[in-house]
Amino acid sequence: MNQYTAKRISEILQEDDIKMNLRTVRYYTQIGMVPPLELVGNKRVYTDKHIHYFRAIITLARTGENLASIQEKLKLLAVEEVEKIGQLMSLYSPDRVLENETLTITDDVSITLSPRVSAELKQKVIDSVSQVLRGELNDA
Repeated sequence: MNQYTAKRISEILQEDDIKMNLRTVRYYTQIGMVPPLELVGNKRVYTDKHIHYFRAIITLARTGENLASIQEKLKLLAVEEVEKIGQLMSLYSPDRVLENETLTITDDVSITLSPRVSAELKQKVIDSVSQVLRGELNDA
């Protein structure tokens, strides 16, 4: 079990999100967003489990969840599930979202594609979605 001070935890987490400073780490700990610290000898320390919780908080916050909602959600999950949420963090990276291209097909339908999608495939996706939408309009 790796052991960390609050300062070290904040340094690790700032690589993921600059807003996760020492003050934020301590605040989230104080309000119970993460499990109680582990007692090792006469010191309370953070562990890898805490890193998973903080990364899950970052991930869920990036999806638009508020702290109260995140706290309730995390209380219901096993550590393994919390870890899985934290592993999704890179999908919600602000710069990753900006690199994708969003195309508006109709007023009600937009699609987002990675820049790695070829022009040919992009056109096939647009044509397919448009065809499905035309079918829905004809059925209505």
